[in-house]
Amino acid sequence: MSINLSTTVGAVSLNSCIYNASGPKCTTKEELENIGKSFSAAILTKSSTLELRTGNPSPRYFENELGSINSMGLPNQGYQFYADLATSMQQYNKPYFISVAGLSLENNLVMLKHLNQVDNIDAIELNLSCPNVPGKPQTGYDFERTQQVLDQVCKFDRHSLGIKLPPYFDLIHFRQMADIINQYPIKFVTCVNSIGNGLVIDVNTEQVVIKPKNGFGGVGGDYIKPTALANVRQFYLLLRDDIDIIGSGGAKNGSDVFEHILCGASAVQIGTQYMREGANCFERIEKELKNLMAQKNYQSIDDFKGKLQSIS
Repeated sequence: MSINLSTTVGAVSLNSCIYNASGPKCTTKEELENIGKSFSAAILTKSSTLELRTGNPSPRYFENELGSINSMGLPNQGYQFYADLATSMQQYNKPYFISVAGLSLENNLVMLKHLNQVDNIDAIELNLSCPNVPGKPQTGYDFERTQQVLDQVCKFDRHSLGIKLPPYFDLIHFRQMADIINQYPIKFVTCVNSIGNGLVIDVNTEQVVIKPKNGFGGVGGDYIKPTALANVRQFYLLLRDDIDIIGSGGAKNGSDVFEHILCGASAVQIGTQYMREGANCFERIEKELKNLMAQKNYQSIDDFKGKLQSIS
């Protein structure tokens, strides 16, 4: 049986539904080239800021068998660096996505205005799940601020524009955010960023495992898969049909990807597992997904996307 994993993210066609999450191993030119050479269906950059950032002091990342915790501090080369790579990335014949995470709305507008004029960028993922205004919650948890941001950034519409959201936990918050997003020409929504302000402890040393923020950091991997699936499912049900959902959180094998798609994801990003295993994970996960689909006699992801069943 021929298995077809092709999909679309906004108006962008992908030959597979699996690609890298913004964060792990997508900061330098070499890292992005490694993604280009891999089975990843797209190349997604590190979340970029207006200027180069070195990030927080180390140790700032830790992982165990259940997942990861990090407080990286947005280390990146600056948005211009990623814009300048757009042409060379086309040699890999896959879409090139730039993640944007300005430290203020004004910074985001400067970056988006420029990136909107750059050829060979296929989509922009605006990260609304990073701290923005000092003393305020991250934008995705401030619904009024989210609306103000989208009022401004949606004026730039040459490239497919998507947003990356933090995880939500209350049903009314899903509804409130969906009602806002549905007002704008957003092409895709990525669910979710890491769960913020977790804490992992080393019992032997009686210390936290990362240095920044006294050990508090974003949690990923197996820890967050149920939360990620819930967010994918809720936004799939609540958002307009023309907004694609990108699953991100706890996907380390073909079965995990299948679950995200069953909940409604059009594509799935790999984060912690890519950090752990490297770029070979994309080929392995793709093979596992195809094998599972063959067992179920599914020929394309549309055969089961969004068709999660409840218990009657």
